[in-house]
Amino acid sequence: MSDTVTKTDGRVERGNQTRRLVLGRTMDIASVEGLEGLSLGRIATELKLSKSGVFALFGSKEELQLSTIRAAAAVFAENVVTPLKDVPPGARRVRELCRNWLTYSSERVFAGGCFFYAVSAEFDARTGPVHDAVARTRRDWNAYMESSLTEAQAVGDFAGDLDVEQLAFEVIALMEAANAQSVLLGDTQTYDRAERGITARLRASATDRGRVDLDAE
Repeated sequence: MSDTVTKTDGRVERGNQTRRLVLGRTMDIASVEGLEGLSLGRIATELKLSKSGVFALFGSKEELQLSTIRAAAAVFAENVVTPLKDVPPGARRVRELCRNWLTYSSERVFAGGCFFYAVSAEFDARTGPVHDAVARTRRDWNAYMESSLTEAQAVGDFAGDLDVEQLAFEVIALMEAANAQSVLLGDTQTYDRAERGITARLRASATDRGRVDLDAE
């Protein structure tokens, strides 16, 4: 019995390792070429895996695409959101959230810059499960930025009449503009410009208390 369990556990772990290997590669491919650049055969060939083994893990191109989106969301959260776990709600937390995003893009956590910016442009006018998964991640990110601003407003760091949705839209737009110009033109200064623009926009909406936190290092 124990031998059977050991063999089963070994197969499961090998499958998990293969899955991580595959998704590590598909995330980078998709960030550069888009999700349509993925195929079971291509991945098997590039990683020197059996096509049948890759098929057994994912089953179809669509499932490979969906799994890649889920894996990328986890990587995004690890780099942008998780580092804030000990930072209390407020203007400083919003500032650090924005800085984490700019660092995530500028340090090329994904080869093509922001994974979700790239695949959103690819699937924005389509329909189907992959479009829906991409759209869901975008909505979740917008909602997270809005909730972070709302929490900061609640503790007195932003004005009571703040239009949270508008500010979140503008801040995210500056981030994505920096990502797009950096990827296309190789202009790394865009991140400094984006941070200056974001800081100015946050300070304009902040209370005196919030500005102190925004200006603190």
